[in-house]
Amino acid sequence: MSLTGRGTRKKKSSLLRKLMVLIVILLVILLAVIALWYLLAGRLPKPIPTPPGPERPNAQPASCPDVQVVVVPGTWESSPTDDPYNPTANPASLMLNVSRPLQEQFEPSRADVYTVPYVAQFSNPIAFPPDGQQSYNNSRGAGTAATNDILIRRHAECPLTSFLLTGFSQGAVIAGDVASSIGAGDGPVPADLVLGVGLIADGRRDPAAATNVGQPVTGVGAELSLAGLQIPGITMTGPRPGGFGDLTDRAVEICAPTDGICDAPAQALKPSNWIGSGLRLLEYNNNPVHAMYNSYVVDDSGTTATQWIAGWAAEKIEAAPTPAHS
Repeated sequence: MSLTGRGTRKKKSSLLRKLMVLIVILLVILLAVIALWYLLAGRLPKPIPTPPGPERPNAQPASCPDVQVVVVPGTWESSPTDDPYNPTANPASLMLNVSRPLQEQFEPSRADVYTVPYVAQFSNPIAFPPDGQQSYNNSRGAGTAATNDILIRRHAECPLTSFLLTGFSQGAVIAGDVASSIGAGDGPVPADLVLGVGLIADGRRDPAAATNVGQPVTGVGAELSLAGLQIPGITMTGPRPGGFGDLTDRAVEICAPTDGICDAPAQALKPSNWIGSGLRLLEYNNNPVHAMYNSYVVDDSGTTATQWIAGWAAEKIEAAPTPAHS
């Protein structure tokens, strides 16, 4: 090949590279001009808003209660086959001290009191032989699905019915998680229909996320304390993103001091907190407080935790709207 031919090819290659660079520069300028034009003209694409739900009617079927109370029991206090209106899976279930007084005080047409039936188990991941229990993750997932189900079904049937959620321990985590999704605007019912959320011994308790009733406690929920910890069947999910959102002013929490489920040391897994967290563990050893909320007093009048929640719920129900029936 001659030197002249090689030189010609080099010139063509150089010219092609320059042309490509010029095209890229022109494209960048064009895109910048288009973007600027959209900005100045107010024509940037906007997010498509979520379509509003159907308008609420002026009346609802006569079979609809004015208020739907949803009660979520704690670990080992329910079963998937339990009767939601007469729970018998565990006769000593703490939440019976809330649900039964409400059933006795109100006619079902005023307040339908529904106790969520779900697995309610917490398997020991290191038990040998295996204890045959469902894992916390599975149980919690099933409880959340069952809670959402009753809310979705009731709201579909009764669009004017108000709601009140309450739960204990694992049930408090479930009720709190559902309430958090409602408060964020992506839950099973609209936030404005929720009268209140009352939680006892919430494993995701964030002192800043709700009104705390009873003696002040220094700790946080165990899932905040151990946030990020994952072992088979148990995931510590940390705080609820956004807390209770639009339901913040309607959410109340009760936690007894030294209850390791809701009064655990903050950031226990942080190395600088290991000593302090270890010392707090001594408070939890053989401490029965988690099982004593039916006698744990929260005010100067001697009101127990369950009595307080039942009374608070009754006040909410009494003040709730009375929808017209068709």
